[in-house]
Amino acid sequence: MLELSVLALFAAGLLVGIVWGIPTIYPLLFGYLLFAAYGLHRGCHPLTLLRVSLKGIRTVRNVLLIFLLIGVITGVWRACGTIAVIVDWSSRLILPSVFVLVSFLLCAFVSMLSGTSFGTAATIGVVCMTISRSMGLSPVIMGGAILSGVYFGDRCSPMSTSALLVGELTGTDLFGNIRRLLREQTLPLALTCLFYLLLGMSRQTGTSAIDIHSLLAGHFSLHWAAFLPAVLILLLSLLRINIKCIMLASIAMGGVLCLTLQDMDAASFLSVAVLGYRSADPVLGPMFNGGGMISMLNVTLIVLVSSTYVGIFDQTGLLDGLKHTIAHASRRITPFGCALLTSIAAGMVACNQTLTIILTYQLCRDIIPDRSELADTLGHSAMVIAPMIPWSIAAVVPISSIDAPYTCIAAACYLYLLPLWKLFTVATAGRRSSLLRHKTAKAVF
Repeated sequence: MLELSVLALFAAGLLVGIVWGIPTIYPLLFGYLLFAAYGLHRGCHPLTLLRVSLKGIRTVRNVLLIFLLIGVITGVWRACGTIAVIVDWSSRLILPSVFVLVSFLLCAFVSMLSGTSFGTAATIGVVCMTISRSMGLSPVIMGGAILSGVYFGDRCSPMSTSALLVGELTGTDLFGNIRRLLREQTLPLALTCLFYLLLGMSRQTGTSAIDIHSLLAGHFSLHWAAFLPAVLILLLSLLRINIKCIMLASIAMGGVLCLTLQDMDAASFLSVAVLGYRSADPVLGPMFNGGGMISMLNVTLIVLVSSTYVGIFDQTGLLDGLKHTIAHASRRITPFGCALLTSIAAGMVACNQTLTIILTYQLCRDIIPDRSELADTLGHSAMVIAPMIPWSIAAVVPISSIDAPYTCIAAACYLYLLPLWKLFTVATAGRRSSLLRHKTAKAVF
């Protein structure tokens, strides 16, 4: 009973933070103090609680370093023209009848390169939504397409903070996880593309009144060389080089382009790396401003505090009752089905993607002992469930960035199809296995 009260109080703290607009880090710090107090009540020594908290942080220390590198990349790519040239070349493909599909694919491509759903929504997502409004497209449909696209790379990019976190928690290879997730999403991706293509073709639209090329050409040198930082990410990822080395190489190439192609000085480049890119242009600024190490400070603190929960939960047994219930339920609805329901509940309580992943991992790791399977399960549940919860930061930030209605979540079909397809394949495999056992038993007797 006390355990449920503690968890309920923690959930209340998170919800109060969302309603009052309090930064997530403060409710998470409240949660840490609450769980530590529970540990003291259970007789744990303060130094023991500190030790297990630091142990939790050590499990994600590599992720925290990569977060800073991601912040640098997102700023440098803006400044060196990589994002601008991708947007410019993509805008030439715009046809009103296929623009919904193009927006989804473009957001998916940029999120795959950058690994950040928030950054993708704040850059190419804003551009796509602005163009769609001039075409008279539904903001609900466009919002759903953009939301689906920005979370494509969140699962499958080597620079994704969520993918990195899953790899660290489960102790699995990042590139192996990405390869499996890409292979398993073929049908959901195809159905999503077909859905957005049919939606776009069924609606009458005008033509875009926005001259993207002129806007970008006035601020960037749109040379083909600006593609190189993104090309490096793709090529070196295929070679499975260490992700930190990949990002450092991309940053170095971006730095060269900033100093040569975009005529920046060294001081301005360092400012972009730390503080992010800033444009004084009132039209370009909202689309491109951002990035830099400072942009990752909030998510770094969230992961830092959230990671301490893992050690405290293990030490105090706070979640043992829930784990027992989940283990019992997994025998009825399959381990994945149970993990999916757990991630929905965790997402509604946690209000952010990072903690949803950590809680789902903590509660379901015993029912899915295979580490690779557990990583895949998190990729098909917690990672895509969080952005479907309207009050979760995972949904609030990208939807607010593109100024779309929250009903656009209903049109984010890619996020729905992934867990549903996984649930179907797991259930089908379970039935085949059960039928095979039944036939074997009949043959024996």
